[in-house]
Amino acid sequence: MANARERRADAEKQLAEGNDPSFVKQIKQRAKKLSAENSFENVAREWHTKSLAKWTQCHAKTIIRRLEKDIFPWIGNRPIAEVTSMELLRLMRRIESRGAKETTHRILQTCGQVFKYAIVTDRAENDPSTALKGALEPVQTQHYASITDPQEIGKLLRTIDSYEGFFVTKRALRLTPLVFVRPGELRKAEWSEINFETAEWRIPATKMKMKALHIIPLSVQAIAILQELHPLTGDGKYVFPGVINQDRPMSENTITGALRRLGYTSDEMTAHGFRSMACTLLNEQGWNRDAIERQLAHAERSNVRAAYNYAEYLPERRKMMQSWADYLESLVQQKILKLAK
Repeated sequence: MANARERRADAEKQLAEGNDPSFVKQIKQRAKKLSAENSFENVAREWHTKSLAKWTQCHAKTIIRRLEKDIFPWIGNRPIAEVTSMELLRLMRRIESRGAKETTHRILQTCGQVFKYAIVTDRAENDPSTALKGALEPVQTQHYASITDPQEIGKLLRTIDSYEGFFVTKRALRLTPLVFVRPGELRKAEWSEINFETAEWRIPATKMKMKALHIIPLSVQAIAILQELHPLTGDGKYVFPGVINQDRPMSENTITGALRRLGYTSDEMTAHGFRSMACTLLNEQGWNRDAIERQLAHAERSNVRAAYNYAEYLPERRKMMQSWADYLESLVQQKILKLAK
């Protein structure tokens, strides 16, 4: 009853001031609706949807999961234009308290991208995340353990040849140093991507970190390993299927686990370390740095350049990949091959 009297009194006041109470109510309702539509969560989800084309499915899931876990419960309903730097800082401190320093930096970066999107779509005027530069605890760069001494590489490769585990795992171990792709790219390799006639492995853009087709020229040694494996797994989808479920790729920890069983600790060698091994020695051998970077599929400054230059330096990369395979073979045989370029 009291509320009704208050609403009537407010309406009489609006009329006395020359305003139409029903019009004022519509304005308030519209403002409330607009505020809800422009909440941080709604804007963030819209930005996320529009960004899907340039991300891998896994990366997209990671981003939205982080927002749903660490951001939306606290500021998701807030109008994005009203979110302050102090609010963001409190959220970042909460994440930091879990010891997740790298995740904190990544989430802050994601929030910054959401605010920038809000600015260009006229739903915010500034990006409060920029004020937090230097406010977070620094992240130490992660270096993957790798072997780069030629004699130790030869020992590693001979140890791999002595591996007595699952046949498919051993072939994956032997192929890894020859192609030096990311571990996830190796385990998800499909037979449809392998062309024995052209001696190429073409990884679709949807599987690559930078969303661009990647070509791996296959050396004679790499082809031989794949041909050994084809009679066993060639009827299926994956080159390296799982042990239990043939319809799924092998576990993401398979290569790492095999290295541990061979006696190599996480401080000595990692599955990712084969990339560092190739990068270091190919540069030392004098190969074109740009050709090496292209073969490693490292990030391009321009997404457009990455999309159109997947075949960049391909003739040189073919020669380099065969030379690299020959070099590794010479290390296994305990003799250093003098490379002719």
